[in-house]
Amino acid sequence: MRKPIKNNVSWVGKIDWELQEFHGADYSVNHGSSQNAYLIEEEKTVLIDTVWMPHSDQFVDNLKSEIDLNKIDMIVVNHGEVDHSGSLPALMALIPDTPIYCTANAVKSLVGQYHHPEWNFKVVKTGDSVDIGHGKKLVFVEMRMLHWPDSMATYLTGDNILFSNDAFGQHLAVEELFADLADPCELWNEAIKYYANILNPFSPLVKRKIEEVLALNLPIDIIATSHGAIWRENPAQIVEAYLKWSQDYQEDQVTIVYDSMWEATEKLAHRIGHEVSILSPQTKVKVFNIARSDKNDIMTQVFKSKAIAVGSPTVHQSILSSVTGWLDFLKELKFKNKKAAVFGSYGWSGEGNKVLRAHLEEAGFETVAPEIRCSWNPRPEDFDQAKALARALIG
Repeated sequence: MRKPIKNNVSWVGKIDWELQEFHGADYSVNHGSSQNAYLIEEEKTVLIDTVWMPHSDQFVDNLKSEIDLNKIDMIVVNHGEVDHSGSLPALMALIPDTPIYCTANAVKSLVGQYHHPEWNFKVVKTGDSVDIGHGKKLVFVEMRMLHWPDSMATYLTGDNILFSNDAFGQHLAVEELFADLADPCELWNEAIKYYANILNPFSPLVKRKIEEVLALNLPIDIIATSHGAIWRENPAQIVEAYLKWSQDYQEDQVTIVYDSMWEATEKLAHRIGHEVSILSPQTKVKVFNIARSDKNDIMTQVFKSKAIAVGSPTVHQSILSSVTGWLDFLKELKFKNKKAAVFGSYGWSGEGNKVLRAHLEEAGFETVAPEIRCSWNPRPEDFDQAKALARALIG
């Protein structure tokens, strides 16, 4: 059912409390999420985005209970990814001639996914606008690579609402819709997790695009996201956070990640964490077993960190597959301006640290010289090396 946002703007999306994973199984969802769609009813009636295909019947039925679908004058598709566009086939089967406003790349995406080149696409670019009556218009702003090439945002004049699509969102179920009514700890934890795991690879673009939008001097009273809470009280706070996060963000934190076969590497990981705390009591320390921890939660802590240490035993002249997979993900996220150290145990040949160092340097980390390369179970002299490694990370 619809929920009011402001004046003639309503939310008509889906609060998905049961959602547990996203992007296939690549992103963990711990507190539900939402697919936010919006209805604007001025002289023209506008639908902005839809919801994921598994909820399309419910979405269309709810929409039909609120309005005559034939009164929808236009549909705005800010982004063609299926969580936003999945209900289009069901909806367009009922109102097939309705214009769809989107970017040129979104046409490619939508046709490629749903195979309906006959839909009435209206291609728009930054600065284009459409009058919807009562002195209001929609202004379109391309948001290329935030986070797909087809992405855009839509601004509603008069009500001063920025429909920001995937920017500024979170995977968080908020029945009350608005950020000021959400649990602030959950809200900000999910917001930074979303940025770290989805948007960080595009950080240089984030900064430039925000500056471009700000240069338009559009008053923004509400940022209506596509996932999670809507920002209505001081919406600039999330914009300011994005600007900060987009500039090689780090806090005074060291994160230690590892996997272990027979606990030797695990013992080293915890000793490194202990030494960091002794040398720099104000520095936050996080320790994660890669195989037993949520990879997205780990990456959120890496995003916050000024330095990390990564450990694995040597296996088949390489490292554990769990660590290899995690390092591939680390490379994908393109973190900048962070140090890294390596450590691990071995029984016979001991190539693990060399492999770790190569992966980390390829991922853009500055690797420090001190390391721990431990034969079999750690001895006192192996633990003693943790102090030099910790000092290199916090220095």
